[in-house]
Amino acid sequence: MIITFTANPSIDRTADLSTVLERGGVNRVVAVHDGPGGKGINVSRALTLAGTATTAVFPAPAGDPLVQAVKEAEVPFSLVERDVRARTNLTVTEPDGTTTKINEPGAPLDADAQRTCLDALLAAAKPGDWVALCGSLPPGPSEDWYAQMVAELKQAGVRIAVDTSDAPLIALAADLDTAAPDLLKPNGLELGQLVGADGPAIEAAAENGDFLPAAQAARKLVEGGVTAVLATLGAAGAVLVTADGAWVGNPPPITPVSTVGAGDSSLAGLLLAFTQNLDPAECLRHAVAYGSGATALAGTGVPSPDQVDLDRTSVTELTLD
Repeated sequence: MIITFTANPSIDRTADLSTVLERGGVNRVVAVHDGPGGKGINVSRALTLAGTATTAVFPAPAGDPLVQAVKEAEVPFSLVERDVRARTNLTVTEPDGTTTKINEPGAPLDADAQRTCLDALLAAAKPGDWVALCGSLPPGPSEDWYAQMVAELKQAGVRIAVDTSDAPLIALAADLDTAAPDLLKPNGLELGQLVGADGPAIEAAAENGDFLPAAQAARKLVEGGVTAVLATLGAAGAVLVTADGAWVGNPPPITPVSTVGAGDSSLAGLLLAFTQNLDPAECLRHAVAYGSGATALAGTGVPSPDQVDLDRTSVTELTLD
């Protein structure tokens, strides 16, 4: 079982433009896509399409359109009931795949609601299951809430993945001695923040075919106690680093449509492969292929297995020393 937690869920609305976005001008929308959103919900959507057991845990009112959208996606879920509507996030995509996101802050979670969320995760998970803590934090929780959750979840014997950014990610990295997750999924910029490296330089190097800076930065997190680090590097691909080695994955050729949900799909692909006990190279192949598959879809699309091109996704081992 893979349980996902989305602290700050949303309805994701994607507007496709017919031309390049003109800031300050009039822009014509050719299509609009609405769907359930939030990183953890996206991961569970991809896993559901793959036939993998998952439960999406998230806070929202019982009658919220988000809940109905999750039901329509046939994603199993555990609802932490709240009385404030879920936010709506707007994504604008241009014909070349350029993506602009405008996100609302989300409904506040007070201390009681935070405890209820964690209790819902503990109730859903059994020892050996994966729990993925995903996305930004809404108003209310402290920056180190994910770190606190990881520390308590570890005591329950579950395996933990974290995909977040900014202050919650930095706070987690500061507490790796007690709250090191089994999997951490930063992008290149976040990887730089975590280890005090130049994130833009890491991404630029990957774009030019040099994945060593990303892998070396990820290894520092592994040395700090994280079991595995998946660093996603946009169109260049991704690196996976564990105590046993480092691998780089390059995506198959695609026509990009929208990058929304690509990182979430990468995480879903990796967790799916982990549950199948595949070797690290194959796990990375699944992660990169799933992320690439999402990029070829409109809106907040997540790929089904038949939209994932494993055969043309290449993986090679890196030597770090």
